[in-house]
Amino acid sequence: MSKRFFLSYSMRWLLPVVLVLLFLAIVFWLPWQARQLESNERQEQLIADTLWVEQSIRFQLGRHEESLRGLANEIAIGRLAPADVQQRMARMLKNGAELKGVIQVDPEGRTLASSDPAAAHTVLGQAALAAQDRARRSHAPVYAEPEPAAGDFAAGALKMDLLVPVYHGNQWLGSLVATFQLGSLLDEMVPWWFAQDNQVSLLDRDDKVLARRSAAGPGHGVYTHKRALDLPGASIILMTDSVKSEPKLLPNLLVGSVIALSLALLWSLFALWGHISRRLATEGELRQQMSFRTAMENSLVTGLRARDLEGRITYVNPAFCQMVGYPAEELVGRLPPMPYWAPDAMQEYQHRLASVLAGSITPEYETSFQRPDGTRIPVLVFEAPLVDKEGRHTGYMGSILDISDRKRMEEMNRQHQEKLQASARLATMGEIASMLAHELNQPLAAISSYTTGALNILARGGDTATLKPALEQASAQAQRAGQIIRSVHEFVKKRESERQDVALQAMLDSILALIELQARAYHVSLQVEIPAALPLVRADRMLVEQVLLNLTRNGIEAMADTPQARRVLRVVAHRDPLAAMVVVQVIDCGHGISQDVAERLFSPFFSTKAEGMGMGLNICRTAIEFHGGTLTHHPHPPGGTIFTFTLPVAGGHS
Repeated sequence: MSKRFFLSYSMRWLLPVVLVLLFLAIVFWLPWQARQLESNERQEQLIADTLWVEQSIRFQLGRHEESLRGLANEIAIGRLAPADVQQRMARMLKNGAELKGVIQVDPEGRTLASSDPAAAHTVLGQAALAAQDRARRSHAPVYAEPEPAAGDFAAGALKMDLLVPVYHGNQWLGSLVATFQLGSLLDEMVPWWFAQDNQVSLLDRDDKVLARRSAAGPGHGVYTHKRALDLPGASIILMTDSVKSEPKLLPNLLVGSVIALSLALLWSLFALWGHISRRLATEGELRQQMSFRTAMENSLVTGLRARDLEGRITYVNPAFCQMVGYPAEELVGRLPPMPYWAPDAMQEYQHRLASVLAGSITPEYETSFQRPDGTRIPVLVFEAPLVDKEGRHTGYMGSILDISDRKRMEEMNRQHQEKLQASARLATMGEIASMLAHELNQPLAAISSYTTGALNILARGGDTATLKPALEQASAQAQRAGQIIRSVHEFVKKRESERQDVALQAMLDSILALIELQARAYHVSLQVEIPAALPLVRADRMLVEQVLLNLTRNGIEAMADTPQARRVLRVVAHRDPLAAMVVVQVIDCGHGISQDVAERLFSPFFSTKAEGMGMGLNICRTAIEFHGGTLTHHPHPPGGTIFTFTLPVAGGHS
């Protein structure tokens, strides 16, 4: 560790030396590089401007070519009279000062029309005649090689002719000859700002100067560029020569470089000192963190175990040692099989270890460890790969939780659930028995009275005809008691769950006797509002009957403290026009549901009744959601609560 730190420390001090050497190199290199960059920039700008001037000249000459072609076509078809031709030629001269004259000649070279009436007998030069012959053969405009001007042109000026053939079908009728002065071409086409910085020349193929414009004096020959004008028949080159000389070395740049590099050197020294200080502080923090980590690992109740790729244990924390009952000295460095493996599950451990080492790791699994005294402890293991700083897989880290308490709680919870279910069944049986005892008391008492009266009539030797009404009443009361018993039996008997198309009214009628029994006990009036045209619903009859019985029973009990005149329970149903659902509402006029109770109303084991189990509404909601519907509630404006649930229409339509 100290050797590595010493080497790193020495390398840090080499930085100022490297900066000094870099400073000396930059002192010699930077001014030269700046000069080269400026030279390249000037040359690139000159090339770009030359291309722009060349395009401008070529564009202007192209305009003149198009004008002459149009005039030649009109002459060929005989559309223009000689006077009109002369007027058109005169107008063409106004399109550019570089165009000095336009004439029309016949095949023998005689002048037929001219932009200048005074020049009626213009004679073509040798270059123009040669260009005319090439234009006649190619049927296309051809430029003549520049030659000295004659007539009205200034002495020593060079002109260039453009020959455009005139054809009527395949018959050659002569040519149109446009004459350009090269000096005027540069004056008109080269912008003033470009001429102020450059000497612009037109050269022939032998680099002989044909025309030149040098507003700011001759060029220095440092930045030059040549560009051919690409004129058919003529070889003319556009050359630009900048009046700027080579850039000088900038002394202030050298001074600025010295200052900047000196500051950089000082900054590097301070940065190095700061780095060493921060490193020493970081090492102190690292030692503190290691101590904190060790203390934290020793205080964990979760066991930690690290293994390499061969399954050898490389690290365990005190919690793991306490869990398995072996000290760290007996575990670290040990290969499988491990001493905490149960002998009868050795094959299972070996198979799982082989899967982990093969890479098919299971992130979470349950198993059991055995302590030296033979005690088994169930554990939950979380495995994760160990990766070093280079990203290489070096082993696996496992977190082990002792889940003995959780297993005991699960067993206790299972036993409690069984007891709770048994209690619920006993409570239901008790409630049904209580209702049967209360409701059957009256019909049985009536049966007893009627039969006693019949026996008395028989004992007195009375008329047997008077026995018929008494026996009919006794029979009616017996049927009433039987109906009550059958309703209870149909409700509580066990059967498999099944869905069928059933009418809501039919399901309500099946439990109506039980609902009325409860309603009479609380002096509640029952109102059923189910339209006759209500569609069938697709539902499990037993579940929906249980929901209806539970909701009506809760509504009846909620009105226990309500004045008797307002104790009305309504069961209302209608078809939802926006969905294939039937909406059922159970409306009471009871005490309502407070906000804090409403938030937990459907929670399991929550009840507002002292004897309640808190499962009724939760079971109801589960049953309705099983059918694809919803169970909700909201306050009844006059007082009370409206429970609303939905059921799917049979077949998805009415």
